[in-house]
Amino acid sequence: MSDRKVARHARALAAAALLAALAGCAVGPDFVRPDAHAPERFSGAAAPSPADVSPDTASRAVAPVPGADPAFWRTFGDPELTRLVEASLVANHDIRIALANHDRALALARVARLDRYPTVTAAASASAARSSAGQLPGVVRADRDTDSRGGEVAASWELDLFGRVRRSVEAQRADLAASAADLGAVQVAIVGTVAQGYMELRGLQERLRVAKANAANQRDTLQVVITRVDAGRGTEFDTSRARAQLETTLSRVPALEAAVTVTLHRLAVLTGLTPDALTATLGQAADLPALPARIDPGTPGDLLRRRPDVIAAESRLHAATARVGVAAADLFPRFTLAGLVGTQAVDASALFERDADTRLAALGVDWSFLDVGRVRARIAAANADSAAALAGYEKAVLGALEDTENALVRLAKARVEDAHLERAATDSATAARLARLRFDAGAVDLLDVLDAERTLLTAQDAFADARTRTATATVALFRALAGGYGS
Repeated sequence: MSDRKVARHARALAAAALLAALAGCAVGPDFVRPDAHAPERFSGAAAPSPADVSPDTASRAVAPVPGADPAFWRTFGDPELTRLVEASLVANHDIRIALANHDRALALARVARLDRYPTVTAAASASAARSSAGQLPGVVRADRDTDSRGGEVAASWELDLFGRVRRSVEAQRADLAASAADLGAVQVAIVGTVAQGYMELRGLQERLRVAKANAANQRDTLQVVITRVDAGRGTEFDTSRARAQLETTLSRVPALEAAVTVTLHRLAVLTGLTPDALTATLGQAADLPALPARIDPGTPGDLLRRRPDVIAAESRLHAATARVGVAAADLFPRFTLAGLVGTQAVDASALFERDADTRLAALGVDWSFLDVGRVRARIAAANADSAAALAGYEKAVLGALEDTENALVRLAKARVEDAHLERAATDSATAARLARLRFDAGAVDLLDVLDAERTLLTAQDAFADARTRTATATVALFRALAGGYGS
């Protein structure tokens, strides 16, 4: 074929490719975001009444705190908590794994995008061969040697007439969006876990302080009883009862100390450190951070657009829908344009001479209509994947709404419980003080004092535990509202 004919065929193929690219359409369904059917407001979003809130909490009631605040932990105004959370965002291993998975998805998306363009390769070769005398009888040895030098540049391009490549790129982009949302979901989970662990640590340290303070008070009571017995104003029965109550209180201390240590270990590992790394810095007891009086949860619709797990589920549904189009494209012919330009000669010095050039232009057609059974089976499988992804999206929506509603209810009830137990602790302290005064005056017997001190320990421990639950419920609401996502 002459150079002129080759050039004419190449121009014709290029024109066909351009027309195909301009006129091509993508088969398969287009993705449409499903209707989440979210309610207009959360049923548990009403603020607690003044009667349900302790005076200390009410004194902090200013403007509602937005629940979607990415850096919600700063709301608590605790530098140690801020330091822990920021360290976990950098060093936590689950976050690092999720980040690596996102980087992988980003690389695969770049690969998919390159499929839209021609694939260009280059190759070079050099060979030296000698045929045997049996292969070339009568030919002298020198003439049986054959040398060859060559080089070529080849290109191939799938003409995306029916959108197979475009749907594949669309699916890969959706997978990339899902991996980014997965990273956000891990961030929310880790930040929430660190914040809840910190609240539990401070709550356990307070309960430990309460147990030790009550033990010291009961030790004083025991000493008073022993003094009275020595003076002939009591019995060994009184001493045994007072000592038994003291030992019972002391028995709480080891379990609480163990819980404090275990929580310190968990926080250290969450921030990428060895378990004992935070013992020196956080082992000293400190108060629970001040809690916001009210958190504005926004609307369910806003929540669903913000929650990373819902975003990830929607992106996976998008990817599954696009892959239906990838499978459906196999029902239509696949056109590939290929070209090659090269040179070949016996001697390297002759590679670029006029008669050494080689050329190839080809249009390939691959059509799987003869294997339509397998193609339709793959389409059915892709449709099933899409249906499963839709169910996964709907499940994520319901789970997000359930998480938030549950968090709102738990926080509201925890605040009410907190207020009651605060009053109970205050009244118990007053009762224990009065019982001791009346015992010293001889107005009541030892049993009343021991009962008042036992009630005081129970009330103070319950109040400290309730305050901790209120704090962790506050963090849980921030977490349900996707606080920490995008931090």
